[in-house]
Amino acid sequence: MVRGKVEMKRIENPTSRQVTFSKRRNGLLKKAYELSVLCDAEVALIIFSQKGRLYEFSSSNMQKSIEKYLERAREEQGNEVEQRMKLQYLKHEAALMMKKIELLENSQRKLLGQNLGAYSLQELHETENQLQRSLHNVRARKAQLYKEETEKLLAKEKFLLEENSKLSQKCEVRESQSQTTLSSEVVTELFIGPPTTRKALDFSTFTSK
Repeated sequence: MVRGKVEMKRIENPTSRQVTFSKRRNGLLKKAYELSVLCDAEVALIIFSQKGRLYEFSSSNMQKSIEKYLERAREEQGNEVEQRMKLQYLKHEAALMMKKIELLENSQRKLLGQNLGAYSLQELHETENQLQRSLHNVRARKAQLYKEETEKLLAKEKFLLEENSKLSQKCEVRESQSQTTLSSEVVTELFIGPPTTRKALDFSTFTSK
């Protein structure tokens, strides 16, 4: 059996309303006390009756609890305002971004020659000028790249020529040193007798006997 939702409404009878208030008030104060003891929580409860009579319970100090609540409420309110401002800013930025994307898409379609029938003569003229400027920029960039590549190749050629010249000089020096070494070699002979009449003694005469 499914029970329907019980509708809660104001008690019309004043006597019954006062009795219910007294019972529920005492039960609520008791629950507040139990919550503070069992859970070691700071609990502050304020109740005003229909006639304006005050009933309260505080597990510590009511004034300090109220001040703490007000301070925390201001912080939460400040954070909420800050969050709303951030949200509005993000919405504004998103709207601007969507508008920029739409403009870029329209510009791209123009440059690709799509849906040109929907544009006026002035818009087509502006698109043509934009294409000419873009083409000019592309050609200028292309010429700059060619120039940079040519300069790199010339620098590399100069470096290789210098290295070739250095290697040639090293080869010439080595060749000159080799010729000098060959010309400095002499045949050693043994001379007997005074300096004016000395003759070279051939070692072959000794070895043949």
